Amino acid sequence: MCQLLGMNCAAPTDFSFSFLGFKKRGGDTDKHEHGWGMAIYEGRGIRTFLDPLPAAKSKVAEFVASYPIKTLNMMAHIRYATQGVVSLENVHPFQREMWGIQWCFSHNGEVPKYSNKNANDCPLLGKSNRRDLFYYPVGETDSEAVFCSILNALRAEFVELPTLPVLYETIQRFCGEIVAGMESSTILNFLLGCGQYTMFAYSWPGARPGSKVWNGLFYTVRSPPFETARLADLDYAVDFSEVTSSADRVAIIATKPLTDNEEWNEFKRGQLLMFDNGLGYSELHDCHEVEQLGRGLCSKAMPMSKKKECDTPALLRKLVDDAVETPGAKFKRGADLGCGSGCAGVVFQSCIEHMTGVDISSEMVNRARQRGCYHSLRVGDIELVLCNCKAVTESEEKSCSNDASFDLIFACNVFAFVRDMRGVFQSVRNSLTPKGGVFAFSAEFIDAEEDVKDGTVEPFVLQSCARYAHNRIFIDGLIKEFGFGTKVVKESFIRKHEDRVVRGVLVVLTLPTL
Repeated sequence: MCQLLGMNCAAPTDFSFSFLGFKKRGGDTDKHEHGWGMAIYEGRGIRTFLDPLPAAKSKVAEFVASYPIKTLNMMAHIRYATQGVVSLENVHPFQREMWGIQWCFSHNGEVPKYSNKNANDCPLLGKSNRRDLFYYPVGETDSEAVFCSILNALRAEFVELPTLPVLYETIQRFCGEIVAGMESSTILNFLLGCGQYTMFAYSWPGARPGSKVWNGLFYTVRSPPFETARLADLDYAVDFSEVTSSADRVAIIATKPLTDNEEWNEFKRGQLLMFDNGLGYSELHDCHEVEQLGRGLCSKAMPMSKKKECDTPALLRKLVDDAVETPGAKFKRGADLGCGSGCAGVVFQSCIEHMTGVDISSEMVNRARQRGCYHSLRVGDIELVLCNCKAVTESEEKSCSNDASFDLIFACNVFAFVRDMRGVFQSVRNSLTPKGGVFAFSAEFIDAEEDVKDGTVEPFVLQSCARYAHNRIFIDGLIKEFGFGTKVVKESFIRKHEDRVVRGVLVVLTLPTL
C-alpha cells in the first residue's frame, strides 16, 4: 500500500531532511513507485506538487527536496497502486476548497465500503444526502471517495465554521461510521489538512490478506533540547541543535518511522489526533485551548460559530475561588488529577504555591511539563499516585514541608474516564489536609432514561462516545460516605456530543475544620 508523511510545526520549518528519506521509499528502498505528491500550506494558500513517476526517480521530487520551502503544515504521499491505474488523477494528496479554506487529504489503506464504486453509490456520512452532494472524486481511488464523503458530510453538518473541539468530535464520528461493520477488512490511515495551522491524523491499522506488511501510523516530536537525527533509508544525519532555536518544535507523522535513533509513537487503533503548533491533541479541552489562541479555522467566506464552548477548568476555578473563606489566599499544595497536557494546571497555577500534576500517560506528562506550571509531575494511575504521595521527591522537599497532604485536589474532565469513582474518593480523602482540604471536580450525568436498569438505579454507564456518565444520587452518596462537606454543587453544560448538550455537575467539597 501507500505511505504517508506529515509535518506540523511551531515555527516555519523546511521539510528537506524528512523528505529526503521519505522519497527513497518511492521506488528505491521500498516499492511505492506509482506516483508521489505533496501539499504545503503557506498562509491561506497551498502549494501542491504531483507526479505519477516514482518519487525516487522524479525530477520534480528532486527539485522539491532541494528547495527549502518553510511551512507550518505539510503532507506528502508515495503511492503503491491497489485501486485505480497509475495516472496523475489518482495521485495524493487530493485537494478541495470548502468554506473558503484549502483542504487536503492523503490516505494509506483499503476501505471496502468505498472500493470500486461509482460516486453516487458510495456510503453517505453524517447528515449528507444524495440530493445535496457537492464533492465528487475525479480519479478511481477509494481514498479520494472517502475524502469527498467526509467533506460532503461536514458541509451538510454546519452552516457556520465549527470550533476545533466540535470539528474534532465530528471527524471522529465520521471515522467510526466509515469503519463500522467492516472493522476487520478496513485499513484507514489518513492525514487531513484544513488550513495553515491544523492537521488531523487518524489510524485504523491493519494488513492486507496474505501480506505481512503492517499499515499504521507513527509520530515523533522534535523539541528542545534538539539532538542528532539519522535517517533509516539513507546514510544521512543532521544535528538539529545546530540548525534550530528554542522556538522550534516539529511533529512528524509517518507510515513507518523515518529515523532509526528517535522514539516514535504508534497510533492506537481508532485514534484521532489534531496537530497544531507541533503537538498532537486528543482531548476536547486541549482543542478548545488551541481555539482560544486564535488558531482555529479561518475563513473570509463563512462566519465562525458564535456558540460558546464550555471551559470547564475556568468555571471550576471560579467556583473554588468563590468557596474559599479567605479570598485571594493561596493553597500551599495542590494536585491536578488526570492533568493531561496541563490545560487545567494553567488555570489553577495562580492559586497554588506548589502544584503536582498526575496522569497515566507519559506523553501527556511531557506535554504538561512544557507549560511550566507544575512543580512536580508524576506518571501513573491517580489512585496509586495519591496513595504514594507521602514519598515526596527531593525537589518537592525543597519547596514544601515534609507533610505531603494536599490542600486542594482538582480533576477537570477526568471522571468521564473513571468507571467507579469510589476508589478515587477514598484516595483523595486520605491525601487531603485533614482539616479544610478542598476537593473540586467535574462529572457527566447519566441521561434520565438510562438511570434505571431492571428496576435498579445504575451508578454509572459507559456511553456510546466511550465516556462514563455517573448518577447524581451515586455522587451524592460518595460525598456523604467519605465525610465531605458540600460547598458548591452546580449543574453545568460540560460539552457537546453529536449536537446534543451533555449535562454534568461541577462540585467543590471540603473536609470539616472541626
